[in-house]
Amino acid sequence: MEFTDILYEIRNGVAWIIINRPDKMNAFRGTTCEELIRAFNKAGWDKNVGAIVLAGAGDRAFCTGGDQGAHDANYDGRGTIGLPMEDLHNTIRNMPKPVIARVQGYAIGGGNVLATICDLTICSEKAIFGQVGPKMGSVDPGYGTAFLARVVGEKKAREIWYMCRRYSGAEAEAMGLANLCVPADRLDETVQAWGEELCERSPTALAIAKRSFNMDTAHQSGIAEMGMYALKLYYETDESKEGVAALKEKRKPEFRKFVK
Repeated sequence: MEFTDILYEIRNGVAWIIINRPDKMNAFRGTTCEELIRAFNKAGWDKNVGAIVLAGAGDRAFCTGGDQGAHDANYDGRGTIGLPMEDLHNTIRNMPKPVIARVQGYAIGGGNVLATICDLTICSEKAIFGQVGPKMGSVDPGYGTAFLARVVGEKKAREIWYMCRRYSGAEAEAMGLANLCVPADRLDETVQAWGEELCERSPTALAIAKRSFNMDTAHQSGIAEMGMYALKLYYETDESKEGVAALKEKRKPEFRKFVK
């Protein structure tokens, strides 16, 4: 199975799926999402794999969301907005094996959503979490908002999305966004150790537990799919385009002048 945007390897029964776009802060495009879906399906149904790690290449970022270089009211792949995000999110949730997010740097925007959706998150002390959507003319109408509230609590989730602030690895652990925050030089060994420990557990019991945990938020998949249509319409407005333009021009966006 050939990949261009990701790396795929098995380490003692633990599948490592690594977004390999460090020059783009591991931002994803359509190709990246498609390859992630293929890799998760490969690992998820491989009987020799007991756990899965989602990581980002390099030192700077786990993932910083959608590649703005591919965003001009549409991305470069399939799906309502040109990114198969609904499929990717559901694939991670539907895998019968635990998925660990390994966060070494920035987990921003869509990258923060990916870390939230994973079953477990282990980060380094250099990790930085946060949302940027309302600062850039975007938002996640599915798991990124409602499911985040389930993870960190309603008030904190609203703060994360409304204020678009940054949070350290230690703060992420304290709010429940991460399971564990460790020194950067211990991150890989800790993630691998957790993965190997999961490999010792009953695969069927883990699969049933994961399904049970996800059951009460399964309806959010449908909400996300409908929300993506609204998001596509939003991306076509001058208000949303102002966010992308401001980012490229390195200035503060002026959203309110486009409100009708």
